[in-house]
Amino acid sequence: MPVGNPKPQTIATKKYEEKAGLMSKSYKLKREVVDQFAEACDRAGVSQAAQLSKMMKDFIEKQK
Repeated sequence: MPVGNPKPQTIATKKYEEKAGLMSKSYKLKREVVDQFAEACDRAGVSQAAQLSKMMKDFIEKQK
C-alpha cells in the first residue's frame, strides 16, 4: 500500500492495479524515438501502452 497518509482514491487505485496485475516500468530512451512513437500512436489511434503491450507479446511469441 502507499506510504504516508494516502487519500482513499489512492488506496483504491493501488488495490485495483494489484488486482488487475498492472505494474509501472521505467526505461530511459532517446527523446527522438519516444516522440516519434507517441506521434505514430496518435496517427494510428492507439494508446502507447496498448501498442507497447502488443509489440512485447509479439516479440515473446517469436522467441518461443
